[in-house]
Amino acid sequence: MKKFLFIISIFFVLSTPALSLQRYAEDEKTNITVYEQISPAIVAIEAQVSDGVSAGTGCVISSDGLILTGSHVIEDASEIDVTTANGQTYKAKFIAQMSAKNKDLAILKISPDKPLKTVSFGDSEEVKVGQKVLTIGNPFGFSNTLTQGIISRIDYVKNRFQTDAAINPGCSGGPILNSSGEVIGISQSIYNPDHNISNIGIGFAIPSNEAVKFIASIDKSKLGAKK
Repeated sequence: MKKFLFIISIFFVLSTPALSLQRYAEDEKTNITVYEQISPAIVAIEAQVSDGVSAGTGCVISSDGLILTGSHVIEDASEIDVTTANGQTYKAKFIAQMSAKNKDLAILKISPDKPLKTVSFGDSEEVKVGQKVLTIGNPFGFSNTLTQGIISRIDYVKNRFQTDAAINPGCSGGPILNSSGEVIGISQSIYNPDHNISNIGIGFAIPSNEAVKFIASIDKSKLGAKK
């Protein structure tokens, strides 16, 4: 009898992880997998500007510390702090930016103690209205917050995606992700007619192909990144 109980106990222990995975719906598994894969590559940014602190989010694009964010987050900053997912804070060096009037993107450089996790980019030309998207950002200082929604509209004139995934102050520069965990857009702004009294549910993002072109256009000698 004791031997039988021992075998049953071993079977229960070995089967517990499989049973645990079954508790989640397929859609939930996707959200969990994408978050666990990408959140280590997302950083919080605090820039000291003339009227206080400008807060935003950034995507790690090279393991040695290149960060992609929104240019309006760090514009005219006297000092920039970048906090990685493990809570380590670094002083950031400004590398390059595009104006908000143009594409609103910027690149920073930090010198991490060890290699960082990085994001990967998807082809924004393949994005469709109605597809599910996930965002990770630092809304109001709540670091590494995951939200979800859909692509609500594609503005072909302004070359912007519209989404109902929650984007709030502090999320600018963060990723818009597809279900494979690829960055297909960079959070830029929200429709804000009542000055943050409510979440209107209309946010805008820069297509990832614009970010890829921006990164490729920068003089590699300025990046200081490993090839």
